[in-house]
Amino acid sequence: MKGFFKKAAALLMAGLMAGSMAAVPAFAEEAEDAAPEKVELNVAYMPNYASLWSVLTGMDKGYFEEEGIEIKLWEFADGPSEIAAMEGGSIDLAYIGHGAHKLCIKGQAEIFAPSSVHSTDRVIVLPSSDVTSTDDLANLKGKKVAYTAGSSSETALNGALAVAGLTIDDIDAYEMDATNMVAAMASGSVDACFAWNPYSNQILENNEDAVELEFATNSVNLSSWICLPSYAEENQDILLRFSRALYKAMEFSSQPENWEYAVGLYAKQCAKDVDACMVETNDATWFSADDIRTGLEDGTISDYYQRQQQMFIDSGDVEEEVPLENYVMFDLMKEALAE
Repeated sequence: MKGFFKKAAALLMAGLMAGSMAAVPAFAEEAEDAAPEKVELNVAYMPNYASLWSVLTGMDKGYFEEEGIEIKLWEFADGPSEIAAMEGGSIDLAYIGHGAHKLCIKGQAEIFAPSSVHSTDRVIVLPSSDVTSTDDLANLKGKKVAYTAGSSSETALNGALAVAGLTIDDIDAYEMDATNMVAAMASGSVDACFAWNPYSNQILENNEDAVELEFATNSVNLSSWICLPSYAEENQDILLRFSRALYKAMEFSSQPENWEYAVGLYAKQCAKDVDACMVETNDATWFSADDIRTGLEDGTISDYYQRQQQMFIDSGDVEEEVPLENYVMFDLMKEALAE
């Protein structure tokens, strides 16, 4: 009888041990799912609302933290500079405005998330330009006009010239970065310029005679989130996690009732006045996650990028058509939005 009890106890103990051992991997697997591998990302931005509205929301709301992502933000003046920094190895991901998309088309970077879109451009003019309305854009002929090459500034310039029936050879074009544009307009060294926020606001604040004019060109000016092709190939999981967090943030801060919240984060990041920053919410249509999800299904997003590419072909910035799939990561967008 004693032998029987010893055997029964041994069997019971073995069963308990087996059950415990079986439970360990299951528990470990659950823990792994709950806590993704932590990663630190160096993210490039420009000091404007368009660049920061979603990423700052994601950071403040803890969406990136939920994905195990810690973000370090680095300020740049324009998209081409950001891409150069990525190529140099100091930046992982970046936000770009419209102009730098031509570098994506040329294979220097890949787009993994859209951010916003607008279909008008703006020019800031001084009285010396003889331009008082969009009907007078032809008066830019022979005038000194500042722009930043490779950016949305150059795209806007090309759009204005097309509207006016002019070419780049008809104006006295001055290529400079946006910070120098502020000084050039303040001193009257140039007659007009094509800038973007926050530099546009600085120019208007520094010169009471400056006027900003908005004109339609049937263009599609997109902003997007990008990485290098090599980074996309090696870090699909990180891009997926970043995108999931980003889309949560976009869903929240794309809503007009939440703009004040997003502007507050932007103003704090860039040490600016909140009221002055609020005007930038009118710069574009801010995509929600649902906008992108629906746009991917009905072809709106791909149409935006196709029309954008055609603009660059028409302007001579891109030589020939490139399949969108070569540089726009539609599959990753769909996967991030499906979860």
